[in-house]
Amino acid sequence: MDAIDRIILSAMQDNARITAAELAHLTGASSSTCLRRLRALRREGVITGFHTHLDPAAVGYGTQVIAFITLEREDRATVAALEDGLAALPQVIDAERLFGDPDFLVRVIAEDLAAYQRFRDEHLSELPGVSRITSTLVMRTIVENRALPIPPV
Repeated sequence: MDAIDRIILSAMQDNARITAAELAHLTGASSSTCLRRLRALRREGVITGFHTHLDPAAVGYGTQVIAFITLEREDRATVAALEDGLAALPQVIDAERLFGDPDFLVRVIAEDLAAYQRFRDEHLSELPGVSRITSTLVMRTIVENRALPIPPV
């Protein structure tokens, strides 16, 4: 990965809809070179997708909760089943496995607190191996979907 690739990656994080002509202007390379490099970055898995970010409250999800999940046992089958279960729940917008206690950090969206309570009781608590769920309401989001800093060459 060279300086041109790094400029392309930085620009794509700021605006995934940037044109090849705009990338060419930023990099000093031709439009066709920028397109070729962009395709290579996608093929190599450096760029994993293009997304539109929505405001959860604007589409009816006024409550965000961070749920910390602790497992009763951490064998491979239990962890895999819990990960699959979390991935299948559309209200789960982020889920991460952690070292230490708790075992998972899960960000959940819900219409309101009552909807989260139902989701917690009917879905999260029923996932395989769950020993404890600790929920924390998100008061306000400070940083969200921050672009990755691209290290210099």
